[in-house]
Amino acid sequence: MDFEPSPRSQDYVRRVRAFIREHIAPIEDDYWREVDSARNGGQWRQYRIDPRVEQLKRLAREQGLWNLFLDDEELGAGLSTLEYAPVAEETGRSLMAPEIFNCNAPDTGNMEVLYKYGSPEQKERWLKPLLAGEIRSVFCMTEPDVASSDATNMQATAVVQGKDVVLNGRKWWSTGIGDPRCRIAIFMARTPDPAKDRHHQHSMVLVPLDTPGVEIQRMLPVFGEYHEPQGHGEVWFKDVRVPVANIIAGPGRGFEIAQGRLGPGRIHHCMRCLGSAERALELMIHRGMSRVAFGQPLLKLDGNRQRVAEARIAIDQARLMTLYAAWKIDKVGALNAMTEIAAIKVIAPNVLQKICDDAIQIHGGAGVTNDVPLTALFAEGRMLRLADGPDEVHKAMIARIELKLRGYGK
Repeated sequence: MDFEPSPRSQDYVRRVRAFIREHIAPIEDDYWREVDSARNGGQWRQYRIDPRVEQLKRLAREQGLWNLFLDDEELGAGLSTLEYAPVAEETGRSLMAPEIFNCNAPDTGNMEVLYKYGSPEQKERWLKPLLAGEIRSVFCMTEPDVASSDATNMQATAVVQGKDVVLNGRKWWSTGIGDPRCRIAIFMARTPDPAKDRHHQHSMVLVPLDTPGVEIQRMLPVFGEYHEPQGHGEVWFKDVRVPVANIIAGPGRGFEIAQGRLGPGRIHHCMRCLGSAERALELMIHRGMSRVAFGQPLLKLDGNRQRVAEARIAIDQARLMTLYAAWKIDKVGALNAMTEIAAIKVIAPNVLQKICDDAIQIHGGAGVTNDVPLTALFAEGRMLRLADGPDEVHKAMIARIELKLRGYGK
């Protein structure tokens, strides 16, 4: 196996890196300061869309740095999972960059769902404007009243009644729903069918957010930050009616679609984590070598250089495992790479969290302020240890597969 980036992949990495350096980095700190200052007494406030963001998006599209995640040469860059992986890592060095290149979650996962499973009508109405960056989307799966680490616990329902499907339920951690451009939700819920097994009892339904019965109850902070302008919401669906044609791929196929959505998406998450970890390591080194205590640069005191070495080892190990998972997805598909995908989903966020913690320690009091992006990067790593399945579920899956390979259990 060969993880050397293809010439095409290397070209995209160079161009993305240059775009971030020349166009995003000069405004990013100022942008986040403005977002911080717009907060209303620690409460959620819908932040206006900064015209600079839209200008950068148009420039990125003009330069062909658009929809890089999509393996379609007409609609995206046509990169394989392995080819896109180092590009995703590069975008992870900036909190703004994924959106600028139209490669941000949850839109990428939702676009992949519509691209792979959507009907022609669904693609025309929703995929087309998402690919153009004209609207945003949200994925409503996690619920506040059940242990969502077991998705079969889901209480929300999507019941077919004639030509309609009626939706009821409470969802939360619906990332992106606070964005004023958010227009469409993918709602996952139970569609009970006694004739089918437990993994064919759920459906994914497209729900325009202006449909009667959809209500954002509150926005949720992460470590006290609301992550404007997108945010994370708790959303209630009460007797929401949409046409049966809004069910993606038909009733009962929700779990199948979820697996198709999460495989490549986890590669994207993990590589962005490693880009963020590289950024945190870079900040740690610059701070540690520019500050002097007891007559020496901080990095030369006690075990600080050891922290740098451990960070380098951890990032490179995680990167190799993630590239291997990407390579395997391309070769045999996500369902045959479940161990590798689960492993990197555990490893990459933990690596990011640990390196951010060490970088915060080197920065001292500055590390826990918004003057540097370390708390935001730390929160990213901590959240991803829960999002798309907690660490424990992925470890359990790995163990189950290992036992099965040796003749123990189903």
